[in-house]
This record gives sequence, structure tokens and C-alpha cells, in this order.
Amino acid sequence: MQLSTLMVINAVVAAVFGFGFVVVPGQVTSLYGADVTPALGAQLFGAALLAFAVLTWTARSAPDSDARRAILLALFVGDGIGFIVSLVAQLGGDVNALGWTTVVIYLLLGLGFGYFWFAQPKATHEAGKVM
Repeated sequence: MQLSTLMVINAVVAAVFGFGFVVVPGQVTSLYGADVTPALGAQLFGAALLAFAVLTWTARSAPDSDARRAILLALFVGDGIGFIVSLVAQLGGDVNALGWTTVVIYLLLGLGFGYFWFAQPKATHEAGKVM
């Protein structure tokens, strides 16, 4: 898979969920057997997802650069944390069986962005830099 394909997949998933959380947060969270009251938290989460959708869509064909590597690292870290949080919630019984889809989505996206972060040629790593 190419990085641009992974970014398009991320953009589509983030846009669909983001739109749902912003427009109908109660209905989306009820699908997972969760009650988010007030809906403001879910709507703010949806807004962040929509921002990720725009970011990954517009960066999908960006050339290799420090900015693209920063985007990869941020998505890798965010999806990794999302995986851990959603797994803990799932194992704790906070959501119904549909919650496993969230665990899988975060896991696959995290692995994908991690692959592209760590698979970059060593020449792009400058001595002493994190990126």
C-alpha cells in the first residue's frame, strides 16, 4: 500500500465519523451502547476528526519533507493512543460489540502510519533530530 492510499482511507473514515459525531452525536454514540451527555464532547471529537480528514486528504500527495514526517508521527501517536483507549474501553465493557470496530480501525491506521514513519530511509533522519 502507498502512503497516499492510507491517507485517503484515513480521510474518508475520519470524515464519515467526524460528520456523524458533529451532526448526530447521540445517535452515533448510541450505536456503541454509550451515552455521551452532554453531546458537546462528542461534537468536539467530531470536529477534530474532520480536521484530520482535511489534513490527510490535502497531505496525501505531499512530497517527502519534515512536514510530512511530522504528520506521520502525529497520526501514528494519535492512532496508537486511540487504539489503547478504545481497547481498554472495550475490555472494560464501556461499549457494546460494535466497539471492536473502533479498536480495529485505530490498530490498522496506527500500524500503517507507524510503518511509513519507521520505513523512511535513514538518510531523511538528520543527526540529533527527533523527526
